[in-house]
Amino acid sequence: MKRIGIFGGTFDPIHIGHLIAAEQVLYHTKLDEIWFMPASKPPHKLDMKITAVHHRVEMVRRVISLDPRYHICTIELDRKGPSYSLDTVKELKKKYPNYSFFFIIGGDMIEYLAKWHGIEELIEIVEFIGLKRPGFSFQPKNEQEQKIFGRIQLIPMLQLEISSSRIREWINKGRTVRYLVPSSVEEYIKENGLYEG
Repeated sequence: MKRIGIFGGTFDPIHIGHLIAAEQVLYHTKLDEIWFMPASKPPHKLDMKITAVHHRVEMVRRVISLDPRYHICTIELDRKGPSYSLDTVKELKKKYPNYSFFFIIGGDMIEYLAKWHGIEELIEIVEFIGLKRPGFSFQPKNEQEQKIFGRIQLIPMLQLEISSSRIREWINKGRTVRYLVPSSVEEYIKENGLYEG
């Protein structure tokens, strides 16, 4: 049975922090592949302006060629409305019944898991891999959080102060983002005038 890591995000743009996280997951777990899953409208970002889907997908496509274990999954883009992880996992399990799925999340998201749509059902049908940054600590406040936390496999993650929002801000100000994004992504951003002021 293939073990697949689902790495969701807006990837606006995808950057080296995402790739280092993916590499850490592959190193510390026995996953066969990581599927990068661009989100259409994440429920927690409904009020934010997000770059057009086709641009974000193309940037991810350019990155997955870096490793044969990387793939792109556009399942959330085919649905209308907000993308809920529970719906996504159910659809994936139906489409790929012989695969085992693992949901990759940043350490900062762990304390919000209890608020996720359908989390009680979600933790029963998928395992979570949490990226633990230096100094990370999470103390469950109740029985539900304790149950959720017990279903998360924590793996170490480097402390990187890199974010998509900072990259967009730097480009908007005319600063270079060389080395913060793969060269193929940097070229695409320049070719399409993304994030410019």
